[in-house]
Amino acid sequence: MTKDNLKGTLILGSLIGIIGFVMLFFSVNFGTSLAENWLIKQGGADTDTYNIIVKSYINSFLVAGSILFAFGLLIISFTYYKLQTIMGKSIEV
Repeated sequence: MTKDNLKGTLILGSLIGIIGFVMLFFSVNFGTSLAENWLIKQGGADTDTYNIIVKSYINSFLVAGSILFAFGLLIISFTYYKLQTIMGKSIEV
């Protein structure tokens, strides 16, 4: 891989990580918004059903956000390592 390809991959990994981070921390807002849209489409529902729908949407955003955030961090770490080895610098721990 060339240096330019790795820099593009680094940007892509950062973007995926940021999207995952936003999904994690705004999952309540996103889940509640989707549940309210569901409630409007249904024309009404009892409270227990609405709470189940809200929790389901929130959990969906938490899971998707966690996966994207972890995948973004993995891409960033791998790309940073490859950039360091291509540039000829040693990585000191």
